[in-house]
Amino acid sequence: MARIAGVTVPPEKQVQISLTYVYGIGPVYARRILEAVNVDPTTRVKDLTESELARIRDEVAHYTVEGELRRVVTANIKRLKDINAYRGLRHKNGLPSRGQRTRTNARTRRGKKTTVGGTKKKVASKT
Repeated sequence: MARIAGVTVPPEKQVQISLTYVYGIGPVYARRILEAVNVDPTTRVKDLTESELARIRDEVAHYTVEGELRRVVTANIKRLKDINAYRGLRHKNGLPSRGQRTRTNARTRRGKKTTVGGTKKKVASKT
């Protein structure tokens, strides 16, 4: 059971895929890290030696990942909200902040569709 940057990476997967389980490391950074430490990207994590794992951990330590990266991203969003920037207002309202349309789509951000003005008027009965 290999742990890299505080994350347990899957032992059955290839190293290049397993590294992407760490927040802040995508496919490109995973490849860069493995090139820097001279490890074959197609090697399974369970087949890595302890020295290779140690080299990978040392290389990952050079990057901002996991908790520290989450704090940085949260602080950036908070700053945008505090200065009332347009992007900050979009974050506050839970709307897309990168120019996507909201008339249709954006359901994951806006929530379930609701009908507006769908009530019928009551007709007075003749009695």
